[in-house]
Amino acid sequence: MLFREITGLPDIKQSLIGTITNNHVAHAQLFHGKEGTANLALALAYATYVNCEDKQADDACGRCPSCIKMSKLAHPDVSYLFPTAGGKSVLSENFMPQWRDFVKETPFGNLSDWLEKIGVKQGNIPAEEARQLIQKLSLKSYEGGYKIVIIWQAECLHNTTANALLKILEEPPEQTLFLLVVSSMERLLTTIISRTQRVAVRNFSEPEIIQYLSRYQDFSQERARQVAFLSEGNMHRALEIVDKSEDSDHAWFANWMRMCYALNLQKLVPMADEFDAKSKEHQKGILEYGLSIFREIFLYRNGGQSLIRLENDELIFVQKFSAAINLNNLEQITEVLSESHYHIERNVRAKIVFLDISLIIARLMMKG
Repeated sequence: MLFREITGLPDIKQSLIGTITNNHVAHAQLFHGKEGTANLALALAYATYVNCEDKQADDACGRCPSCIKMSKLAHPDVSYLFPTAGGKSVLSENFMPQWRDFVKETPFGNLSDWLEKIGVKQGNIPAEEARQLIQKLSLKSYEGGYKIVIIWQAECLHNTTANALLKILEEPPEQTLFLLVVSSMERLLTTIISRTQRVAVRNFSEPEIIQYLSRYQDFSQERARQVAFLSEGNMHRALEIVDKSEDSDHAWFANWMRMCYALNLQKLVPMADEFDAKSKEHQKGILEYGLSIFREIFLYRNGGQSLIRLENDELIFVQKFSAAINLNNLEQITEVLSESHYHIERNVRAKIVFLDISLIIARLMMKG
């Protein structure tokens, strides 16, 4: 990954390059940005620039042996840690072929996409990763440059793993660079945050998303502008809209809400089993999607139609379903979804959570 392959964000790129040209490279850096930002892409580009053998003023050369190995995610001095199923035998190094494919497909992919790709329901970064990493870092670099560790979704570090990394983050071996990539910094241990230099990665602007879609997709300017507006700066969401991959989730959610409105327990109970079978990240994604839909319903009912960021079936659903929602109960519904997201995050049984939400939402709908 090169800086020039990342659309926009000139201020962040120049700041990162400046740390190297001015010899102010912090040994541990935290690239934090919401889902759909370029936090991973920037970390990869930065790592490429650090060990480039022919650095240019604004980017790595892309031609030297180090850059070529980085482009293939096969540099011997770069280690990657990311969520897997955990355990001593299920570590990041066992998934490197899938990881290379995943990053090549899109560096804007989220945790749910990754876990689905490797067939894991709930991922974490286990303590064994830290033990093996510490052993690797005790050795000299193969090519004489920086030894670099990229930890993607560092918020998935198991507490034991995070604690094991604390000492090496505080006193790293010489010429060692840690790049932690996070989307939910509030889930990261404060002791980890305090040992890193933060790199805030903002959302993409609408013009930057338009530029990306026009550059990498066969898109008209008009359609690119529509997608940029709908995505709210989230490149992952923009690509989902392009691929229409969110249709199945919308259909599932819409059917769920209809069953709640009808209080159809014969359908809600098997739906709870379906929900329980999904990955933890997918479950959270459905609840987050529900929160966004109810936000749009609130806008629609309060005359904010021009602010709605939906189209096609989603827009039709909001227009029709908003009539079934009493605005006085809307806040309670969103609170229930938020609390359920919290419970799923903390491993409460998803089937129980789903049935509980369904009954509460059904009751609130009846009050309308």
